[in-house]
Amino acid sequence: QVQLVESGGRLVQTGGSLRLSCAASGRTFSSYAMGWFRQAPGKEREFVAVISWSGGNKYYSDSVKGRFTISRDNAKNTLYLQMNSLKPEDTAVYYCAAGMSIRWTAREYAYWGQGTQVTVSS
Repeated sequence: QVQLVESGGRLVQTGGSLRLSCAASGRTFSSYAMGWFRQAPGKEREFVAVISWSGGNKYYSDSVKGRFTISRDNAKNTLYLQMNSLKPEDTAVYYCAAGMSIRWTAREYAYWGQGTQVTVSS
């Protein structure tokens, strides 16, 4: 089992940057694939990015590809999401999630954080 806590969300202007962090408890963090999802008001939770347990494989949604970078530090039990060139449509609650393998749908992840709010002003 793993517990996840996101941080780093805040209000930022269009074109700005943010780095989200997801701190994991437990000694098994390095065995999980880790994903970032987001949910805007009135919308379903959507896939943003995922990284394999080793960090060797990364995948992104088309909407963030080239702007966002997912990474992890297994020694620190921490997952990151570097977000550049932010747009108003990136406004959402961002969640990190842990799963047994790389997946693109939220229902396939077993463990979730509480979320962190990112707001991009126009």
